[in-house]
Amino acid sequence: MSSRLDAARPETAPAVTTRFRPAIHFAARDTWLNDPNGLVFHNGLYHLFFQNNPYGSVWGNMSWGHATSRDLLHWTEHPVAIACDETEDIFSGSVVVDHGNTSGFGTADEPALVAIYTSAFKAPSEHGGTQAQSLAYSTDGGMTWRKYTANPVLTRNSANFRDPKVFRYEGGQGAFWVMVAVEAQQQKVVLYRSDDLKSWDFLSDFGPANADSGEWECPDLFPLPVDGDPDTVKWVLIVNINPGAVAGGSGGQYFVGQFNGARFVPDAGSLAAPAGLSSIADAGARSAALQQCLWLDWGRDCYASVSFSEVPDGRRIIIGWMNNWDYANELPTAPWRSSMTLARELSLSTAGRTAVAGSAPLLQQPVLIQQPVLAGPPAEAMGTFELRDSELRDSAVRLPDAVPGSAHIIEAEIRPGNAGRVDFLLHGSSDGREGTVLSYHPGSATLTLDRRHSGDTGFHTKFASAESAPLVLEDGILKLLVVVDHCSVEVFAQGGRVVLTDLIFPEAGSRENRLSAEGGTATILKLAVSTRS
Repeated sequence: MSSRLDAARPETAPAVTTRFRPAIHFAARDTWLNDPNGLVFHNGLYHLFFQNNPYGSVWGNMSWGHATSRDLLHWTEHPVAIACDETEDIFSGSVVVDHGNTSGFGTADEPALVAIYTSAFKAPSEHGGTQAQSLAYSTDGGMTWRKYTANPVLTRNSANFRDPKVFRYEGGQGAFWVMVAVEAQQQKVVLYRSDDLKSWDFLSDFGPANADSGEWECPDLFPLPVDGDPDTVKWVLIVNINPGAVAGGSGGQYFVGQFNGARFVPDAGSLAAPAGLSSIADAGARSAALQQCLWLDWGRDCYASVSFSEVPDGRRIIIGWMNNWDYANELPTAPWRSSMTLARELSLSTAGRTAVAGSAPLLQQPVLIQQPVLAGPPAEAMGTFELRDSELRDSAVRLPDAVPGSAHIIEAEIRPGNAGRVDFLLHGSSDGREGTVLSYHPGSATLTLDRRHSGDTGFHTKFASAESAPLVLEDGILKLLVVVDHCSVEVFAQGGRVVLTDLIFPEAGSRENRLSAEGGTATILKLAVSTRS
């Protein structure tokens, strides 16, 4: 990092906001962050690059920050990797390992890491006012970077052409690099190919489709086996949107289909609105179609999710930005602001796919399963508190209190029975006036995360909210994995088929957790709570 960046860093965070700093989620030391960039596994390390303002705690001066981890839970922050300058801001992008030295930046024996990023050109540049794709490369394992002298390598003379995700394709049409980027305000994914990462040829485009009322950003495209069968492979296209997500503001949708090296074609079951929701005139029909889109997360605070390249054993792992552009610059933390979601491993499954209660059945369609990457086997993770085969008859059971410096992990299997609702109170106050409530309502088959009384909600008018997702149970059993960190709740329901992520900012003394059933009897088949730091 340059001495200018060192000198510009803010002071250490004041004590009043350190209690919100997450225990097992990455947050920059003392600056702003947003989109994850350049996710890559290399030489035993997971590299997380990210949109970063090296000079402050609000969006601006976009550069690539850098952190590494061996377990995706504990991170070491490094100096700024690719810095903005007087001609360009460094917007989102990806990193590949150039094993074949196609770019010439490394050697066959020691391949370079190549970053493909969006240059947001400023007025002094001859490209001022446009966004185009540029390269930087590293020959020391990602610790230092040089910008390519012939940047940009791909321009459309567009003000909103950005967020390149690049991967190596090997198939019937040969072996080459594929770039998946967006024309953000046209709600369009654009695909290009290259042999050397420097010269690019247009392949095809996709969109608008499904949620299209905001800008499309941060796309990703990758294959996954269906139900673990390597002979049945589908391609997943992630497209993040802001605004216009299912919970309001920012969010991530996805499509499942086929990619032949040139064009992505979605399956019919992925398309709630083939021409885009904006083409539906009736507001009620548009709202129903929004619910039928495939969403990565039904909460308010999971955006810009993209996947790591080069992960061993073909695993597909994503990380998202845990925030929402509706209020991102005003979160009540200082001087650090914002964090990432937990890393989540993806798979595709056809099991348990159900329609929204009361709607027409959907076509049989694989859906993404997301499981948080938590260090250590489940048997080691769960053990602080356990409860089995216990009934709740209009009653509650007290769970371990939140522990400063640690995250809580709750794993539960509950049969709601004839109860009208089953509630988890998280970070509640002793007087009952504060708390975040995770509720399952059997009558409507919905899971709701309510943060309207979660603590500090007054810093923005759009923050106090309750998010709901359709959740039809299998065999009448509610399965939950809930990760509660200092300022966040991530809910993985029914094995990760439905996910909700919300930020919370509880008061310092609000540490009570409990489980209750109302209006009848529910059975706790198993419940385990542990801490992780």
